[in-house]
Amino acid sequence: MFGLTPLGIFHTAISVIAVMTGIVCLAKQHAISMRTTAGQIYAWTTVVTCLTGFGIFQHGGFGKPHVLGIVTLVTLAIAVLAERKRVFGAKSDYIEVVAYSATFLFHMIPAVTETFTRLPAGSPVFSSPDDPTLTHVTGLFFLIFLAGAGLQVAHLRSARGQVLVR
Repeated sequence: MFGLTPLGIFHTAISVIAVMTGIVCLAKQHAISMRTTAGQIYAWTTVVTCLTGFGIFQHGGFGKPHVLGIVTLVTLAIAVLAERKRVFGAKSDYIEVVAYSATFLFHMIPAVTETFTRLPAGSPVFSSPDDPTLTHVTGLFFLIFLAGAGLQVAHLRSARGQVLVR
């Protein structure tokens, strides 16, 4: 199916679950958090997505997608440390929401790349992972991430201000 190995099919299915639960978290709570069941599903399926991704070498060995998997795991670990251990002190809430949101951005890059270099079958939208238009789409996702993270930080600041007034 679309040139996917059994590992690739499993990887894709798990990553779709991660992305869908990430969307649910962002839509309902405006943030991803391990404090919710959806957030826990998101985090664990993100880990499995990264780990299974390391076994997929469709483009000639260890490369950019694998580096992105490592960056995603490190960023996820930072988010969990900020959330659970508060290792960043007063900045932990901010680091938590931005790091979790960054992991969602990191999902979107290969999601768009892999989907639209394969579909529609026979005439994919992008010619390759290096297609210049794909670079623009990735840049657009980055701008959306910046705007969303900015809104999350502003929401945290306003919530802190309300707590201080009480």
